[in-house]
Amino acid sequence: MKQTLSITALAAALLLAGCQAVNTTSGGAVGVERKQYMFSMLSTQEVNQMYAQSYQQTLGEARSKGVLDKSSANAKRLRRIADRLIEQAPLFRPDAAQWQWEVNLIKSEELNANCGPGGKIIFYSGLIDKLKLSDDEIAAVMGHEIAHALREHSREAMSKAYGVALAKQGAGALLGLGENTMAMADTVVQYSLTLPNSRANENEADLLGLELAARAGYNPNAAISLWQKMAQASNGAPPEFMSTHPASSSRIAALQAAIPKVMPLYERALGAR
Repeated sequence: MKQTLSITALAAALLLAGCQAVNTTSGGAVGVERKQYMFSMLSTQEVNQMYAQSYQQTLGEARSKGVLDKSSANAKRLRRIADRLIEQAPLFRPDAAQWQWEVNLIKSEELNANCGPGGKIIFYSGLIDKLKLSDDEIAAVMGHEIAHALREHSREAMSKAYGVALAKQGAGALLGLGENTMAMADTVVQYSLTLPNSRANENEADLLGLELAARAGYNPNAAISLWQKMAQASNGAPPEFMSTHPASSSRIAALQAAIPKVMPLYERALGAR
């Protein structure tokens, strides 16, 4: 117990010394204003580059297995929906206009989707086919995942993980030298990109994703039907998506409370189209 407390205290000290308070996005109509603490040695560009390499590796493996879907009706749906959502992303953070966005579909029974740092989107066909997702529901999933990327929740998790890793290795690791640092970085990437998001991060992604989809002209109410379908799917063998995005009645209630804030944006987008 004492050793755990000392590591925690050292991690906190290292984080305070090496972190800076930022707010990665504008609050939007839904009012996401939480300050985030990012490790100063870990830049947005570095995290985006690390994830881009992992993303390309995933695509390469899918391509070699013949499951990278570039031409189906669902692949075309995803690109069309993504284009509309990405168009709205700079409203929340202007630099997103310069991201190298990608969206790809992998043929798999897996019920999963992700948008990693820098705008790298992957959907698995099982999510669309098994849950019979409408365009509005796909936009709800994609908007939620894009919101995670815009808010840099992965970088935030990596910053926390770095603090713990540095504490375990000692303050000397702050110098950033040697093979130990590279091994630590690999561990941190795996740790931060696979563990569930915090409740606060999930709420932020729900709210910003809801607004993003509404601004793109997708019905905000689809977020409710989406999570209801997810909850039903989790009654059996929980889908992979649910391991990092747990559904709950409180989540649905929070979305229902936010819908009136974004409905005028949706109606305005419909009128413009």
